[in-house]
Amino acid sequence: MKNLFSELEQLGLSKLEDIQIYNQDEEEEKYYQELRMKEADLIYAKSYTCPVCENGFKSKVVKTGKARLVGTDTDLRPKYNYVDSIKYDVVVCPRCGYAAMNRFFDNIISTQKKWIRENISVNFKGLKENDDIYDYEEALKRYKLALINAVVKKSKLSEKAYTCLKITWLLRGQQEAIRKKDDPYIKVLQKQELEFAQKAYQGFHQGFTKESFPICGMDEMTLTYLIGELARRTGDNEESLKWLSKVIVSTSASERLKDRARHVRDLIKIAEKAKAEEEKNS
Repeated sequence: MKNLFSELEQLGLSKLEDIQIYNQDEEEEKYYQELRMKEADLIYAKSYTCPVCENGFKSKVVKTGKARLVGTDTDLRPKYNYVDSIKYDVVVCPRCGYAAMNRFFDNIISTQKKWIRENISVNFKGLKENDDIYDYEEALKRYKLALINAVVKKSKLSEKAYTCLKITWLLRGQQEAIRKKDDPYIKVLQKQELEFAQKAYQGFHQGFTKESFPICGMDEMTLTYLIGELARRTGDNEESLKWLSKVIVSTSASERLKDRARHVRDLIKIAEKAKAEEEKNS
């Protein structure tokens, strides 16, 4: 390729062939800035009243009907264009520290409020919202605060499990947002994702027989499928196949859900076949 500055050599300015008009850092910043602008267009500040301290505040949420769904992961994580909606599903009172996902935020009784005040609010230093969007670090902080709140107020197993599941989705989204796929931080995030997937699996597995359906908006067959998929993701293929088979032979499960279960079952077979071949050749 021709040196863009070759005409300047006659002026005594040589060795300019490696000069780049835009360095990589500037290109990266431009790329992320464009994404931030697109994401900011899809969210707005919604008003809330804290059920613990009655403080009025605003929290960012995704505009209804604005984000376009482009796919769903095997563990039911939704994926949208230009925005990771998962980042905006936790509401945090900036004054007392009470936090929960949207579906659970107002579902709190007086005893639980007392526990929050005594164990969270008394030490909480406040939360400021300065940016127009939540980055992944901020979103993770909010989710972990919601999880601590769920533990303190002795929430149902399903609420804690669902919060852990959303954290796994968030960590996966953070990995996907990293452009350099050889970045060592991805492995750190993968390890954290697995840890929270294990917690989600444990909670849903225990809550399956202890709670009434629907659980976190899921009917029995949907949760059965999800438990099977979480078992696979956490390395328990045998248990996964047991749960998936319940979906496949069910008379109440939709064909779409059955297709999902068959797909995950096939993923297990492919992985086990590849593992057997590897062991055979080693």
